[in-house]
Amino acid sequence: MLERLFTRIGGTSRSVSRWLVGLMVIGFASLVLTGLSAAWLSARTQDHTSWINHTYEVELAISQANTLVEQAETTRRGYILSDQPTYLDIYRRTTAKLPAALQRIGDLTRDNPTQQANLRKMRALIDGLQAQRDRTNALVTAGQLDQARRAFITDTDARQMPAIRALTDEMRRVEERLLAIRDADQQASVQAFYLVLAIAGIILLLVAVASLVTILRYTRDLAASRDTLRDFADSLEELVKERTADLSRANEEIQRFAYIVSHDLRSPLVNVMGFTAELEAATTTIADLIERAEQACPDIVTQEARLAAREDLPEAIGFIRTSTQKMDRLINAILKLSREGRRLIAPEAIDMDALVSAIGETLQHAIKDRGARLVIESPLPDIVSDRLAIEQIFSNLIENAVKYLQPGRPGLVAVRGSRDGARVTYEIEDNGRGIDPRDHQRVFDLFRRSGNQDQPGEGIGLAHVRALAYRLGGIVDVQSDLGKGATFRLSLPARLADAPTR
Repeated sequence: MLERLFTRIGGTSRSVSRWLVGLMVIGFASLVLTGLSAAWLSARTQDHTSWINHTYEVELAISQANTLVEQAETTRRGYILSDQPTYLDIYRRTTAKLPAALQRIGDLTRDNPTQQANLRKMRALIDGLQAQRDRTNALVTAGQLDQARRAFITDTDARQMPAIRALTDEMRRVEERLLAIRDADQQASVQAFYLVLAIAGIILLLVAVASLVTILRYTRDLAASRDTLRDFADSLEELVKERTADLSRANEEIQRFAYIVSHDLRSPLVNVMGFTAELEAATTTIADLIERAEQACPDIVTQEARLAAREDLPEAIGFIRTSTQKMDRLINAILKLSREGRRLIAPEAIDMDALVSAIGETLQHAIKDRGARLVIESPLPDIVSDRLAIEQIFSNLIENAVKYLQPGRPGLVAVRGSRDGARVTYEIEDNGRGIDPRDHQRVFDLFRRSGNQDQPGEGIGLAHVRALAYRLGGIVDVQSDLGKGATFRLSLPARLADAPTR
């Protein structure tokens, strides 16, 4: 029932998490959409403002040109009526400004074919008007006032000025129409933004409501589950104690069984080894008998008897002896593991630099034979743990590193460590032959080995290391590739419980 409860809580938590994540994604997408819309509207607004300013600049340029035309006409008439040179000077200054004003209109309306066409018409009208004005002004300057006045009356001036005024009005209307179109576009953009904003707001509101409902429902379910867990709390500790006691009893039974089995296996094995020795002695006697029989009466000794006495029997006995010796070593290993499981753990402060250095001194002969070096990257973090177990773990790991170095390459075994909170990690790294990644877990199994079996051993060491590491509250693993060395990583609590443990 408890397992089903945890399963239901876990399933509900995952469902709620997925649902809330989905709602957050939707809400975030809505915010992103709103932000993009705001950025788009801002760009549109800036563009619209720019065009409005452009329209006002065009209208101002048109008004300035029209004003110059009107001022030129006014000063021309004043000059005709008064014959005062001041009017002529003003007229000339005014007409000198007119080309620049027309050029300004042309620059501002370069992208507008309609306004460019209107501007060409205006230039033609102004050019014609300018020629008439210059002729009448020349007559006044020459003192022929009557002729200048008659020419002024008969000129087409009366028709050209209204045409110019009408053309400037048309050009202003063109700009006003463009401004109206741009205002309409801007209004449409604003409406679209408000629509997006409204949709995003509705989505965010729905997301908020759905999230609130989900959280309230999950909180209610969680409260119900907490009540159910509280019902189990009183009996859970007792249940754990009972299960722990059962496991301890089962572990002790397994250890006793391993001890009894290995002890009982040793008795017949001793008998087999004893009888093998007797058979070996008898084989020597039979071989001597065959040799004497060959000397006394060669005909009575067959080839089969000669091969059996001199080759088959010694070979078979050798196989039996090798097998019994291997079986004896395996039984000793099982007994060792069984005794280790029954030994009480005694935590004490351990100087790891000194411990590893002592192990290196005991292996110094093997290290020198292989032309290798043992490097201890001091200081190694000290721990409080069982000294005998730690010595056995590091002895096995360093001895294995030395044993499986790559021939023909200078060997290097490095020991380093670091502390992380309440745990310490030690690494034993070598540049040896390495371990196939497929065998990384297999090498920790009892009686299992990896690679070429050209070194003595029964596949006990790493299994013993893992068992000891587990007893000390730690774990051990390996990282390696073939031909690239191996790194065994041992993680242990920095301080083992002071009370003896089994």
